[in-house]
Amino acid sequence: MPALHERQLHYLHPTFNHYEEYTMKKAPRLFTGLLVPFFILALAAWTFAESWDMPTPYPDKTFHTVNIIQFAEDVKQATGGKLEIKVHSAGSLFKHPEIKNAVRGGQVPIGEFFLSLLSNENAVFGADSQPFLATNYNEAKKLWDAQKPIITPLLERQKLMPLFSVPWPPQDLYTKKEIKSVDDLKGIKFRAYNATLEKFANTVGAAPTQVEVPDIPQAFATGRVDAMITSPSTGANSKAWDFVEYFTDIQAWVPKNIVVVNKAAFDKLDADVQAAVLEAAEKAEVRGWEMSEQETAAKIAIMKENGMNIVSPGPVLMGGLMDAGKTMLADWQKAAGADGEALLNAFK
Repeated sequence: MPALHERQLHYLHPTFNHYEEYTMKKAPRLFTGLLVPFFILALAAWTFAESWDMPTPYPDKTFHTVNIIQFAEDVKQATGGKLEIKVHSAGSLFKHPEIKNAVRGGQVPIGEFFLSLLSNENAVFGADSQPFLATNYNEAKKLWDAQKPIITPLLERQKLMPLFSVPWPPQDLYTKKEIKSVDDLKGIKFRAYNATLEKFANTVGAAPTQVEVPDIPQAFATGRVDAMITSPSTGANSKAWDFVEYFTDIQAWVPKNIVVVNKAAFDKLDADVQAAVLEAAEKAEVRGWEMSEQETAAKIAIMKENGMNIVSPGPVLMGGLMDAGKTMLADWQKAAGADGEALLNAFK
């Protein structure tokens, strides 16, 4: 077929002569028109995505932090990225004692802390740290069921909402020498992490010193402390075998961490995002309790493998410790007042 002359092409399609002009001017407009909706969608996704910073007090390997990282991932997946929670572990964003007020003041929308740190505000926050009140997971869960409806309105007054709470393994005694009676604790420099443990140390005649988890090895190395009560998790993670020789399995109490959210920040979320956060929190609480139970035996085994002496307390030591616990519980009941009485009645 012979080639068509340019005029013939023009006759067949008058715009042929303007093809270059069309491609240079019209096509970009068409291309732009196609892209605009995509840019709008991308801008909308960026506009409505929310990012929350979440301070936590413990290192990444601590099972509490592992659980919280999974909680953050669950929220991200469930919301399709509409809410992303960035976990700042080991006190890197706020030190442990500062986290609650940082959430309350809106500096961060969410955070984790040791529940009984608030016992100076109200004694009921420290119920789970009362010696020998609840010493195993079944008792600890029953105590939490009794404690939660009482502390929730107390937190709400501070514009905070509890999301979930996870226990530490039962608290045990770590010392440089074997302890056979309460008298052996007299005068020992004793690590404390809250007001309850400080009072416990004073009750048994020890000298309490406030030391946070990341500082434990250095505190023992420098002689600031010579003994502590803490969980098998903290003991193993801190490599307690480097600075103490004895682990005495007293199972004194089962304290908890709690995750709270700033109520105003939560209320600003879309309803579907709120529901996703609450569902992820419910899963995190169940998962966290299971992780805690698994930690207990595993971490004790690690300490034994590394040369620590794992001993069961004798009746003389336990008798003295439980007497101290009774004294403290009576004082706690007075301080906790009607709320404390209601809590204990629900716990029984």
